[in-house]
Amino acid sequence: MARILALDYGKKRTGIAVTDPLKIIATALDTVATDQLIGYLKKYFSTETVELVVIGYPLNFDDTSTHATPLVDKFIPKFKHVFPHIPIVTWDERMTSQMAAQTIAQLGLRKKDREQKERLDAVSAAIILQEYLAAHPTP
Repeated sequence: MARILALDYGKKRTGIAVTDPLKIIATALDTVATDQLIGYLKKYFSTETVELVVIGYPLNFDDTSTHATPLVDKFIPKFKHVFPHIPIVTWDERMTSQMAAQTIAQLGLRKKDREQKERLDAVSAAIILQEYLAAHPTP
């Protein structure tokens, strides 16, 4: 069964999350350097069937673009060119970083472990994906 993959795209790092094969649960998968993301995805897609990619779309509370919005806007056509057979959709990512920080804090990790930005990016991607799944339940 195909999975859904989510990206929390950033200038330096991109958090990646993926569903289970039944598309019920989103799990943080990895964080990769953004300049290595396409290569990482090529490798991942060669071993796993992915039917959809959800990319977090950064917006301010007044629906205006953030400093990161142009980065996502630039990446989407590149993704479509390299992976024309995999649809990509945007999903509002407002508050996901704050939610991820709270989630990590509740895990009881040491402060040093809680402050790892890589962990925050992957958990943010999982939150984006879980919100997408909640809005698009599998029949």
